[in-house]
Amino acid sequence: MCGLSVKPSPVRFNHLLLLSLVILLDSKAQQTELEWISYPPNGWEEISGLDENYTPIRTYQVCQVMEPNQNNWLRTNWIEKGNAQRIFVELKFTLRDCNSLPGVVGTCKETFNLYYQETDSEVGRSLRENQYVKIDTIAADESFTQGDLGERKMKLNTEVRIIGPLSRRGFYLAFQDVGACIALVSVKVYYKKCWSIIENLATFPDTVTGSEFSSLVEVEGMCVSDAEEEAENSPKMHCSAEGEWLVPIGKCICKAGFHQKGDACEPCGRGFYKSSSQDLQCSRCPAHSFNDREGSWRCDCEDGYYRALSDPPSVACTRPPSAPQNLVYNINQTTVSLEWSPPADTGGRNDVTYRVICRRCSWEPEECVPCGPNVGYSPAQSGLVDTYVTILDLLAHANYTFEVEAVNGVSDLSRTQRLFAAVSIATGQAAPSQVSEVIKEKVQQRSIQLSWQEPHQPNGVITEYEIKYYEKDRIYSTVRSKSTSATVNNLKPSTAYVFQIRAFTEAGYGTYGPRLEITTKEEATAAIVSSEQNPVIIIAVVAVAGTIILVFMVFVCACQLAFLSLTGLHIFKFPGTKTYIDPETYEDPNRAVHQFAKELDASCIKIERVIGAGEFGEVCSGRLKLPGKRDVSVAIKTLKVGYTEKQRRDFLCEASIMGQFDHPNVVHLEGVVTRGKPVMIVIEYMENGSLDGFLRKHDGQFTVIQLVGMLRGIAAGMRYLSDMGYVHRDLAARNILVNSNLVCKVSDFGLSRVIDDDPEAVYTTTGGKIPVRWTAPEAIQYRKFTSASDVWSYGIVMWEVMSYGERPYWDMSNQDVIKAIEEGYRLPAPMDCPPGLHQLMLDCWQKDRAERPKFDQIVGILDKMIRNPNTLKTPVGTCTRPISPLLDQSTPDFTAFCTVGEWLEAIKMERYRDNFTAAGYSSLESVARMSIEDVMSLGITLVGHQKKIMSSIQTMRKQNFSGAVPRT
Repeated sequence: MCGLSVKPSPVRFNHLLLLSLVILLDSKAQQTELEWISYPPNGWEEISGLDENYTPIRTYQVCQVMEPNQNNWLRTNWIEKGNAQRIFVELKFTLRDCNSLPGVVGTCKETFNLYYQETDSEVGRSLRENQYVKIDTIAADESFTQGDLGERKMKLNTEVRIIGPLSRRGFYLAFQDVGACIALVSVKVYYKKCWSIIENLATFPDTVTGSEFSSLVEVEGMCVSDAEEEAENSPKMHCSAEGEWLVPIGKCICKAGFHQKGDACEPCGRGFYKSSSQDLQCSRCPAHSFNDREGSWRCDCEDGYYRALSDPPSVACTRPPSAPQNLVYNINQTTVSLEWSPPADTGGRNDVTYRVICRRCSWEPEECVPCGPNVGYSPAQSGLVDTYVTILDLLAHANYTFEVEAVNGVSDLSRTQRLFAAVSIATGQAAPSQVSEVIKEKVQQRSIQLSWQEPHQPNGVITEYEIKYYEKDRIYSTVRSKSTSATVNNLKPSTAYVFQIRAFTEAGYGTYGPRLEITTKEEATAAIVSSEQNPVIIIAVVAVAGTIILVFMVFVCACQLAFLSLTGLHIFKFPGTKTYIDPETYEDPNRAVHQFAKELDASCIKIERVIGAGEFGEVCSGRLKLPGKRDVSVAIKTLKVGYTEKQRRDFLCEASIMGQFDHPNVVHLEGVVTRGKPVMIVIEYMENGSLDGFLRKHDGQFTVIQLVGMLRGIAAGMRYLSDMGYVHRDLAARNILVNSNLVCKVSDFGLSRVIDDDPEAVYTTTGGKIPVRWTAPEAIQYRKFTSASDVWSYGIVMWEVMSYGERPYWDMSNQDVIKAIEEGYRLPAPMDCPPGLHQLMLDCWQKDRAERPKFDQIVGILDKMIRNPNTLKTPVGTCTRPISPLLDQSTPDFTAFCTVGEWLEAIKMERYRDNFTAAGYSSLESVARMSIEDVMSLGITLVGHQKKIMSSIQTMRKQNFSGAVPRT
């Protein structure tokens, strides 16, 4: 019989993972009989025993090893799964070594089988084998012997299997014994979920994990009470397959009148306020304001104090100013000048202005009327900032009262009596007003007769009028008249004259009236000649003008061609698109920088922290605040101290290139700082950094469609660059940046540069360094870079994305990579990569660059995959020529091999035959149980070979080779 008392062995669990488990069944937790179905009755037997902690438990055991052809079944009770789609089954058992049982050769087994059946309800106690689906054959890592039983040191085996996706309400588990001596110590059935949490003031409910191992379930958060979503960024999180919350996006913020305390929003207390959800904390009420309630977004003003409509709630309440002080005046006939001092009390504001009120009064007291529109004010009647004003065009010999009032932003809100300074003045004799109505009575060749009306306000007896006249831009002449008409003689024929008139009294001359322009008549002979020859003159003038314009255009074109020839500037035209201009064609690099990049004021840039280092200096993150705009997060590349002029030119060359691009999948250039130190290039900030590092950090956490979406964004950016005629030359996942919304953008336009610190990253040929693993063969051999060579590099980027940032060609040397590519070998499909995507990679890696797809074709294919995910399962590439993968992609039938040597030869790994033999792996059954650690222990150090061997072993398991299972 099988012993049930076992030696305890330490088991470590991640605390977070324990919290994510939802237990559906735990046989150890049940103290009464389990009463599972056993068939036949003499097979599995329920007994009481002790677990590894010597706690009483109910278990099942079977040991029918003496008779052949055993078929003993054990079925659990019905297990309701709830919302779970992926179920975990943990088995703990002991198994006796057949070699320790004498006389059972050929009948004893060391494995048993695990099955399940999905149902929507319980099906009774009948057990039909054909209704069950096999999960796996369970083998023991370690078995015990009779001697172990005596020492009570049997070792407990633990195996975990996954069922799913499940679609019905529940299921049964069944265990089939085919002749083993085994004790089933415990059965635990559970699924994983992300428990409800509050993150960034958003509540995320309990969420069951997805059906796939690498799936992320996106969950919308709900803001807690008195909180609201941040503008255009609703809160989301992703529940991973392990029951952990990942990738938080967006957040909630407390509403106006509430502030955050822990995971809740609490109202502001009395005497405090919060005017906007964007504010972090409540503030105390400003001066002369109060509130007597909780949760206020503003404070009310005290009596006699006010807040203007344009004042924010954070401004103190204020009051109108007092009256201006020390008002004095100066009178000059009908012009009055007023001056005053500011008020003693401005009301607590700095927007004090002044306005003047003018009233004309009769000689009787308190009979005053407004002065009306004929009175002028210099500089203005209201809105005065300075403490003086001049009042013009008053009536002569009249009484006036002037009031000067100080006002501020709350004066119109006040109900109290307004305060002002006042003065009363009597005007003296005034000059006449303007002569405004002038009429031309008669126009001759050499004379013009005018008439006019007396000024509106003569202000006395007019003794004469002065008529001023002149040709345009010439010295003027004057004539005088005692009446309201005059004739001006001795003028030129066909000449334009300007006339102005003013009146004279004892008080002096008034001001000139408005200008009147009159042209004298032509002489008779001149008119006849003009009439007869006018058509001829017009034709001649048009002909001469046309000739001049034609000669000028030819001259301008010749100058432009000469300039382009001298500067060496070559412009490549592409129909319907903006054209890329190579900064190297400029003789003066500074001219290229300032033509394509915006010069920024260094004071607008705030460097916060260093996030990396580049070839030319440090890379920092910071904030950019331009006048009139909100500050934004930026990345700042700085040029190190002590740079040479060539380093400065090479550093700014990238800005000259980036400044020409404007696309949502190409990193945006904010501007440069070239007139200060340090010299800086400022670009948009990409929160998640480079794509390769981001993928390695989140290995296996995205769906295939999410990865295809990333690839589509990169292809769209490259299509834009290709259409502009730009060749990137260094397209790789390390040069793709990812923002907080998982948008991928092409970056790094520095052309040739050192890549990382890896001596294998570049391959030196004549003309600079080339990133071999990403570069097309014609570019390596002949340095021929085109958009087609960028397509080759894009295929490598696809492979990097689908392998979650794996290094292309693993640890092969650059020379080995070049040789393999020339021999026609290509990278294999990454694990779980759909065939359609791998076919597109192979299309990008066609040796003949003319047969590679264009970027617009690639975008179209990826769009089709996103719209119809079924196309991912079928290759839909643009080419049909077969390509040999770097590793053999055929899937042989491993059941056809008899020895380990045959298997190694089939996968072209026969070099390791001796390694397997020396380690004792003499059968394919033992090979099928190997883990990656076992493979590494054989001395197989090449990562590519490790992956190839493990991939083949996994295929063995899928073919159910002798029920082999991996070691854990």
